[in-house]
Amino acid sequence: MPKYVGLDIHKQTCYATVVDEDGKAKQKRFASTLEGFKEFFKDLAPAEVAMEAGRFWQPVYDYLVDAGYTVKLAHPLKTRLIADVKIKTDASDSEALAQLLKLGWLPTAYVPPKEIRELRELVRQYTYFVQQRTRFKNKIYGELEKRGIRLAVDPFTRRGRRALSDLGVKPVDDCLAVIEVLSERIKQLQRELRARAKASADARLLMTIPGIGYFSALTLLAEIGDINRFPSPERLCSYAGLVPSLHQSGSTQRLGRITKEGSSLLRWVLVECAWMHVNHARDTKLTRFFHRLARRKGRKTTIVATARKLLVTVYWMLKRREEFRN
Repeated sequence: MPKYVGLDIHKQTCYATVVDEDGKAKQKRFASTLEGFKEFFKDLAPAEVAMEAGRFWQPVYDYLVDAGYTVKLAHPLKTRLIADVKIKTDASDSEALAQLLKLGWLPTAYVPPKEIRELRELVRQYTYFVQQRTRFKNKIYGELEKRGIRLAVDPFTRRGRRALSDLGVKPVDDCLAVIEVLSERIKQLQRELRARAKASADARLLMTIPGIGYFSALTLLAEIGDINRFPSPERLCSYAGLVPSLHQSGSTQRLGRITKEGSSLLRWVLVECAWMHVNHARDTKLTRFFHRLARRKGRKTTIVATARKLLVTVYWMLKRREEFRN
């Protein structure tokens, strides 16, 4: 008899609920370790498993899939909305997942293949290191300003770093040491990213768009995943959080600011690429659209609309396997 398992996974422990075809539920709490999952699942085949797309889902998902279980990743927000309406009990999160799975009401989230997850980790790690390096650079600017020190050179050129070292200011020296370590790791990641972009036909395709380089192309591919899971460019723009929110009351409809759902890194990269495009590609449809709309809406609002149009362009290029055309 098939069983339905809901897992509420945390850093130290996991709470599991097993529901059979008759709706009878059994619950157990165990350690969130490989041994704990092996012990719990040893007598549960065949079973379908549901878990939320939280912080610790990836190793558990991979282990269960490799062990032959059917695993579904629940969309956290949509699952809570449905559970609040459909499941009229005080059951735990794990029981709600198991019951939704059994009833066929479980809203699922996209599970990228391992290579996409690895690429996501790589671009996000690179982004994090660059952001941290910028923080330490800003800290140095603050220390110089606090002491009324003005350098005649850029403090982060070779000459500038020597000038900073000669100041003998301990907080500045500490920040420089951290920046040096971060810069070395950033260079290593840049080499890895360039090699991946060179080996990827999709990345090379996206790099034909003015304003998109190797990092931006890989970030788009990592955050979007399989382009074929989106039936239209509008669905992709909605996934990226670049569509306006809708407020409706009776026959009145009002469009608000963009929803900002989904990956903030994806939106940031699209906006940065849009700026690069309109500043360096003087005669393209995207650039002409930006300048035409900016006269009425302003540059800040228009660049978001341009980023959305850029994402539509990315969609059709990946779908049709075509290079960028003005």
